[in-house]
Amino acid sequence: MKLAEVQERFNQRSTQIHSDLVEIAEQEQEQQTARTESEAKFEELDIALAEMQETHEDGQTAFLEKEQQLNDARSRLRDLELAAQEASFAEKTHRVKMEELKRSIATALEQSSQLFANMQQGQLELESMDEQTAHAGLQTLLEKRSDQERVLADARHELDQLTQKLRHAEESKMQVERSLQPQRDRIVELQLKEQAARLNQEQFEEQLRNFEVDEAALEDKLHDDLKPSYLQGEVTRLSNAIAALGAVNLAALDELAQATERKTFLDAQYADLTEAITTLQDAIHKIDIETRDLLQDTFNRVNHHFAELFPILFGGGQAKLIMTGDEILDSGVQVMAQPPGKKNATIHLLSGGEKALTATALVFSMFQLNPAPFCLLDEVDAPLDDSNTERFCNMVKRMSSNTQFLFISHNKIAMEMAQQLIGVTMQEQGVSRIVAVDMESAASLVGEG
Repeated sequence: MKLAEVQERFNQRSTQIHSDLVEIAEQEQEQQTARTESEAKFEELDIALAEMQETHEDGQTAFLEKEQQLNDARSRLRDLELAAQEASFAEKTHRVKMEELKRSIATALEQSSQLFANMQQGQLELESMDEQTAHAGLQTLLEKRSDQERVLADARHELDQLTQKLRHAEESKMQVERSLQPQRDRIVELQLKEQAARLNQEQFEEQLRNFEVDEAALEDKLHDDLKPSYLQGEVTRLSNAIAALGAVNLAALDELAQATERKTFLDAQYADLTEAITTLQDAIHKIDIETRDLLQDTFNRVNHHFAELFPILFGGGQAKLIMTGDEILDSGVQVMAQPPGKKNATIHLLSGGEKALTATALVFSMFQLNPAPFCLLDEVDAPLDDSNTERFCNMVKRMSSNTQFLFISHNKIAMEMAQQLIGVTMQEQGVSRIVAVDMESAASLVGEG
């Protein structure tokens, strides 16, 4: 009964734990599904991040190209500035030369004025001189004048050349400045693009740091076949997909960890209960084996005593016990009794006295397994006739050597067997009295009389 109660409690507990495990399995399945969805979302975000990083790489490559173009433009700007500086130096040199020429012209004019004054003085002197001397002096002055005019013409020619060169230099300077302005505009545009690319790079790097992306592993996924338009379209598509997914349950992993911990605890309990079940089943199996052996031994001994006592009580015949099934713990017991002169198959064909005597033989057979010091018999001989009563009394006498029998009887044959009688009388209505008779003392008194 204790084992049955333990088994019932265990079954209830096992059922409860099984239901808990089913619930936990469902929760675990839900958490696993949520985790799978989260991992899928993470994979999609990882792919999107990889594509964004590829876009970033392309942007960085474009940025490097723009930076190279900017460096080239700066180099050309430096060359143009150097050319402009050289033109400025040339202009300054030409201006200095022009100043020198202006000073030379001023000097020539001054010399011409001086020559003109000298000519006037010479004319005055000529007027005072003779014709030959005047003619010679005039010739000399004319030669000097011619020389001075040639020098002046050469100076003017050189001044015109320098002025023309200065004009060409000014035009070259204007052309250089006009050609330099688009480069400056291009430089400003590239600087703005560089600043925008730098801001995009900083944003992408911040996103990579926030997502804790392994850049070394990400570089292996990058290739040169991706186009910026495709990547931009993928970014837009993934952004819309992420927005359509809604809010992500950030506590799903914690809930999964708690459910896993609870499942681990219940698994441990389930393992303990399974071990307890195994222990109980082993104990029950061992008890079953011992019970089978003990019951088989008891059955064999009872059957042996029953086969011995039945012929003594009936004065012959035979009786035995038969198992009605293959499993000794579940099978019944059939009593086969054949008194002398009868060939009946079952005990149901016996008379009432024969059934009682057969039952007495069976009870005494069981009693001999573990004899007690005392045995109480209550009107066992009531359905027996005189011959059967005598055999019953002889059986009791035989067994009285090891056991003291106390029996209640109205049969005189049974009372004759007793060594001491205790009677109950009712001389008055409702008042009982006990009368004890020692049979040996009574027999001795009868002998003396």
